[in-house]
Amino acid sequence: MNEELATRIGSAAREARAQLGLTQAEVAEKLGLAHMVYSRLERGKMLPSVQTLLRMCAVLRISSDELLGLSDAEEGTKSGKGERGQGGAPKLRQLTGLARKMDEDQLDALVKVAQVLLR
Repeated sequence: MNEELATRIGSAAREARAQLGLTQAEVAEKLGLAHMVYSRLERGKMLPSVQTLLRMCAVLRISSDELLGLSDAEEGTKSGKGERGQGGAPKLRQLTGLARKMDEDQLDALVKVAQVLLR
């Protein structure tokens, strides 16, 4: 096992999960994994299968490049956008995660607040 890669994937997964406001148990359930298995992935104690890696990208709303640690340096320097590069800003992922937990009235209020802030 490549320990450096496992650690990189685990760290990126943990950060993306936190930005979405999800627990390890919630992510594990969405991935169809046991909580303990997902915990080991986040701690860099094991590498995910290719299928699990693809599901992690979808569930955590993160690109494979970000998850593998390939886009960190490039996004900040090449695109000139820093955190707001193609992979999406961490704050945007966090906001999306929070919005998923809201009811319809709360979502309407959030949209109105966003519209006012953009004026």
